[in-house]
Amino acid sequence: MLDIFTASRRNFFLILGPCVLEGLEKALDIAQTIAEVSRSLQVPVVFKSSFDKANRTSGQSFRGPGINQGLEWLSKIRSKTGLPVITDIHSPDQAEPVAQVADIIQIPAFLCRQTDILLAAARTGKIINIKKGQFLAPWDMSQAVDKISSAGNQRIWLTERGTCFGYNNLVVDFRSLKIMEDLGFPVIFDATHSVQIPGGKGSSSGGQREFVPVLAKAAAAAGARGIFMEVHPDPDQALCDGPNSWPLDRLKPLVKTLLNIRHAAQS
Repeated sequence: MLDIFTASRRNFFLILGPCVLEGLEKALDIAQTIAEVSRSLQVPVVFKSSFDKANRTSGQSFRGPGINQGLEWLSKIRSKTGLPVITDIHSPDQAEPVAQVADIIQIPAFLCRQTDILLAAARTGKIINIKKGQFLAPWDMSQAVDKISSAGNQRIWLTERGTCFGYNNLVVDFRSLKIMEDLGFPVIFDATHSVQIPGGKGSSSGGQREFVPVLAKAAAAAGARGIFMEVHPDPDQALCDGPNSWPLDRLKPLVKTLLNIRHAAQS
């Protein structure tokens, strides 16, 4: 299987998948489409999905299948598609079982300051993708990096996903890509959560998916090492983060554009 950390140091790459695992067959179908995009465009791709969305706006919202079934599904997806997988943890005790399946452990933005979670993830030796909190300045991510490094793990990714701008709104400061890159690790831009409207629908978050390509293209031009996008075959019916998810059938043309922009920027 692709050494994705080495690839992330050298090449542009993507993290793609549905926000949450809605079912094995649906997730596998999405992953197979993503794998075809990866093969045909010769771009490294990581499959992303969550077994539990513990930070939903409403307590009644769909959270996912849970850790046991979710990891079983992710293992099957990884085996059948050949894609490395990333999923997030919400407590220190989840780090070790997730590390048995996932190639990358993701720290959610709301938890990026939680020392025990960061240290537990770091001790697995896996790549740790830390999503920058909406409430943090980019230079403050140095503290999260130091926590992971203190456990002897230098396999770190940092992800920009927008910054709080008043109530129920996010804005992207593209200077943060360079600021976090100067910490010495690959920086990823989350194009779908950056267009989220947190809590904007009262009992759930809204989003403006029409701006996903705008921000993704800007990030590719600005030098992001990777682009993160949640994708779904029918975003309006998605059980989580549908308003800011990108339609799966429109993924390949967008990825082509991003690759062209990245190539032009490097030239």
